[in-house]
Amino acid sequence: MMILEKALKDQNVPFRKSRHRSCYTSPELAAEVHTSGYNVAKPVIVKASAGFTMCVLTACDQLDLSRVAEVLGETTVRMATENEMRRLFPDCEIGAEPPVGSLFGIRTIVDERLHRDEEIVMQAGTHRDAVKLRRADWERVCKPIVAKIAREPAASID
Repeated sequence: MMILEKALKDQNVPFRKSRHRSCYTSPELAAEVHTSGYNVAKPVIVKASAGFTMCVLTACDQLDLSRVAEVLGETTVRMATENEMRRLFPDCEIGAEPPVGSLFGIRTIVDERLHRDEEIVMQAGTHRDAVKLRRADWERVCKPIVAKIAREPAASID
């Protein structure tokens, strides 16, 4: 049993697990499980002077590192390296980490847009397993900071 499933079962959180073909991006996962990319929780790991933080966005959004630095009270943050990811998430396939920082001893920040959704879908530690659960239950498990951390969409040029 994967770390995410065990944590959800231990905390009596209802969820639905599904297996699918291997997906390596959040938009691929959204298409594979037939849901909007706005309902897929995508984790992005950053490193600051105070340590690592898991930032969770919709599959449709990109992370704004300057906003994350501001939320954390840091001057700068950077993306975690692949080697750092291997050390932080030894039981997960790289790129399939579940967006629950508390399972790995790191804090979680969720973008306010994902915070509004009723249900969310996430990778469950492999590129073939996904979990769907109520957003409120996910927040109860990972106790995220809610903040605006996604980039504004680029203005269209007519």
